[in-house]
Amino acid sequence: MRKKLFEKSISILTVLCLTAGLLAGCGGSASGAGKSASSGAGENGTVSKAESSGGSQAASAGGKTMVIGDTTFNAENWEETVDPHRTYNGWACIRYGIGETLVHYTDNMELEPWLAKSWENDGDLTWTITLQDNVSFSSGRPMDGDAVKECLEHLLANHDRAPEDTKIKEIQADGQTLTIITSEPNPALMNYLGDPYGCIIDVQASDFEKGIVAGTGPYVVTDMQTDHHLTLTKNDNYWNGTPKIDTLTIRTLSDGDTLSAALLAGDIDAAYGMAYESYPNFENNGFQFSSIQTSRAFFASMNMTSPIIQDPAVRRAVAMGINKEGFVSTLLEGHGAPGNGAFPDGFSSFGGENVKAEKFDPEGAAKVLEDAGWKDSDGDGIREKDGQKLTIRWLTYPSRQELPLLAESAQASLKDIGIELDINCTANRREFLAKMDSWDIYASALVTAPSGDPQYFFTTSCLPGMSYNFGAYENEHVTELIKKMGTEFDPAERGKLAIELQQAILDDNAYVFCSFLEMNMISRTGVTGYTAHACDYYQVTADLDIE
Repeated sequence: MRKKLFEKSISILTVLCLTAGLLAGCGGSASGAGKSASSGAGENGTVSKAESSGGSQAASAGGKTMVIGDTTFNAENWEETVDPHRTYNGWACIRYGIGETLVHYTDNMELEPWLAKSWENDGDLTWTITLQDNVSFSSGRPMDGDAVKECLEHLLANHDRAPEDTKIKEIQADGQTLTIITSEPNPALMNYLGDPYGCIIDVQASDFEKGIVAGTGPYVVTDMQTDHHLTLTKNDNYWNGTPKIDTLTIRTLSDGDTLSAALLAGDIDAAYGMAYESYPNFENNGFQFSSIQTSRAFFASMNMTSPIIQDPAVRRAVAMGINKEGFVSTLLEGHGAPGNGAFPDGFSSFGGENVKAEKFDPEGAAKVLEDAGWKDSDGDGIREKDGQKLTIRWLTYPSRQELPLLAESAQASLKDIGIELDINCTANRREFLAKMDSWDIYASALVTAPSGDPQYFFTTSCLPGMSYNFGAYENEHVTELIKKMGTEFDPAERGKLAIELQQAILDDNAYVFCSFLEMNMISRTGVTGYTAHACDYYQVTADLDIE
């Protein structure tokens, strides 16, 4: 009976979360800008091919067309445009084949040449980068040192993270050679320049007001409506092969049921971000899966300004009370891996197997709370202390299909130890994140090592005032270790620092790493070149094709 009630509650919350996500986008204009992800859905939940492409544009353009349904091209995920110099919009730029970076990541997260042929560091502040020859932007302008210098200077002047990440002080250009001088030694510079914000764009030909840029990738934006669709055409000036699709549409479908129905009905040709519960619809049914393990973590950040979270016993009990293995095996049906540290087990030399996190121990968690004075005095199953109920406000969002399931899983297991979870699953998470007194724990998804280097997670999420440090976590020892990592060139020493840093934040129970994503991209028979990558970039390349 309990299992049935639990499953029913999961279904109810998931529907409510998805509904909230759809309603959040319903205030758009008649032109379609700002429409919800479900715009154009018929009574059966499917989406017509014309609507998927943002109208009849793709059909009338002639040639080979393709439509991809995607859960992430929306304001909720900080992907309002394709301008890489704006917050996290660079993910859309690099995923959809508009922009490219100086370096490329292998599926082992090692650097290899892309727009840069080679690079070297003098052991201190100076980097010399040699650019590829015969590369042009979609505008037709040649990509030379001056163009790249102009792009990087615009990035540094406009982006919120890039200046601190890269520590670039000066850039010099001479033909196809770029010389970068940093303000202090920065061994991770090239890793950071492979971040989506490092997409090299033609600043002179880009429309930053509209958020549309001219890159070096195989596709060019012709129409963009945030939260609805992105229409692309092939770049006739592409330097690295011939794009095979004439008109490509990225259709925002954040509602998992609508995404599944659209692919089954043939209204879209491929899908990114499909809910695990929908996989049986496509397995052994004429569809193709491209799968890979990633460092995208589903994790909980503690709000260190919240009085209830400031109690170390509460943080420890939460870390001990979340059933990570049960979440992955039951709710994710094994599509993922339980989390331990900030990085997956086996990830380079600093994987999660090298650190010690709290294990699932309901009895131990209950004792921790009991010893700290949190007791169930009135017998209602929820503990209290000094007249205050042990109620934790859990903030999350619906567009990552796993997060509503994680919320329900945590709610059930924490209730067993006397903690009540008040879940707020909303597409308007930014509004709540800005109000520190409105939440206690924020559960989100983040690629913790998008550059293959451990420094990214710690600088963005563990330093005071940084963009992903939503819970205002601060630890002087952690800050000093991060600064030390920032100037350490030896990979082995960087790995040791990464392990020490993980252990420090785990000892504080400031974060609970619940699971890591197994990336699955699904396409219908006849689609080729639609491949999942460990970094979660490169979704659209010149190799993408359809019969």
